[in-house]
Amino acid sequence: MIGSLPRMLEVGGVCYPIRSDFRVALNIFEALSDEALSDEDKALVLLKSLYFTFSAIPKEHLQEAAEKAVWFLDGGDIPKVTSDGLKTFDWKQDESLVFPAVNKVAGYETRSCKYLHWWTFIGLFNEIDEGLFATVMSIRQKRMKGKKLDDWEKDFYKTHKNMINLYTEKEKEELAETEAALKELFGE
Repeated sequence: MIGSLPRMLEVGGVCYPIRSDFRVALNIFEALSDEALSDEDKALVLLKSLYFTFSAIPKEHLQEAAEKAVWFLDGGDIPKVTSDGLKTFDWKQDESLVFPAVNKVAGYETRSCKYLHWWTFIGLFNEIDEGLFATVMSIRQKRMKGKKLDDWEKDFYKTHKNMINLYTEKEKEELAETEAALKELFGE
C-alpha cells in the first residue's frame, strides 16, 4: 500500500515483526560503527535489535533477514543518492546537530515521542535544508572533495574544527589525551 510504514519484514515467506522506532535504528548504526565489534557481532546486533523474534528465524534465512534489515534501514525502495564513499556524517558524533535540525523540520521534539517510525524520522532528516547541521555538512563535503571554502566557511571551520572533523573512537581518545597533556603543561 502506498504510504505504509513497515512494521514487519518478510523473510523466507514468513512475516517477522520488527522494532521500527527510530531509536532502534540509531542504536544499530552506533553498533555498526563500533570498531571493537567484529563483523559477525555487528550482524548479530543488527538482527537481534531489529527483529522481535530473531530466534524464530531459521539459520538458512539469516542472510535474507540481514538483507531485509539493511533494506529497511536504508529507507526501503527510495532512490539512493550515489556516494563517492567518503564519510561525511556520523550519527553518534553529530547527535547534537541532528536532533535540533530534525526537530525544526518536525515542529516538535522528536526524542520526546513515545514512538516515531524510522522512515518518518529519515523523511524529516532528509528535509533539513538550512541551519548549523547543513553548514557543517556543506563544509565537510567541500573539504573532503578538495573544494575551496568561502572566507566565512574558513572562519567557521577554524573555530568549530571539533564539530566539523569526523574522528574514530581511537582518534577521539588520542585527542582527549593530547588536550589533557596540554592543559597539564600550560595549566589551562
